[in-house]
Amino acid sequence: MVSSTVVNTYPLSNYTFGAKEPKMEKDTSVADRLARMKINYMKEGMRTSVEGILLVQEHNHPHLLLLQIGNTFCKLPGGRLKPGENEIDGMKRKLSSKLAASTPSFQPNWQIGECVATWWRPNFETIMYPYCPPHITKPKECKKLFIVHLTERDYFAVPKNLKLLAVPLFELYDNVQRYGPVISTIPQQLSRFQFNMVTS
Repeated sequence: MVSSTVVNTYPLSNYTFGAKEPKMEKDTSVADRLARMKINYMKEGMRTSVEGILLVQEHNHPHLLLLQIGNTFCKLPGGRLKPGENEIDGMKRKLSSKLAASTPSFQPNWQIGECVATWWRPNFETIMYPYCPPHITKPKECKKLFIVHLTERDYFAVPKNLKLLAVPLFELYDNVQRYGPVISTIPQQLSRFQFNMVTS
């Protein structure tokens, strides 16, 4: 794990993007997802998930890489940890599953930085909080967001049914309607970091 208050951001044009086989979503709707979460909760207990904050820069401003499903829904790369799986190992596994080429020689060297936010899902509902409400003794999900330090150049393979977008922080800020409560608060969470805009 890399701990640093400085985040080097490299130009989006430094990165190469390719495609790989589609990664089908397990759920076709939010209701399906919550129903599956309930079944898994009965078997394994609280869901623990990790998501990565990957930053590039354009026009001297940090941009967040988001995966877009369909025309509207955006999410961070990441997902559920296996029972007992270490968070950093799980984060690397999920990033490779979402963004790495199928060829082992093209695997990025993922540098996982610090955890910048923890979100809690008290019930089998879409609502999540950046704290666990005091009356909730058995939250249903704990989601942690980690900063991922990208290298200067890399190759990302994006599943064919998804798009990878580079969204400027100013567009995310306070834009809950478009990006939801978790993604729209990332600019605040990153405010304590110093961005080193590497231009070459």
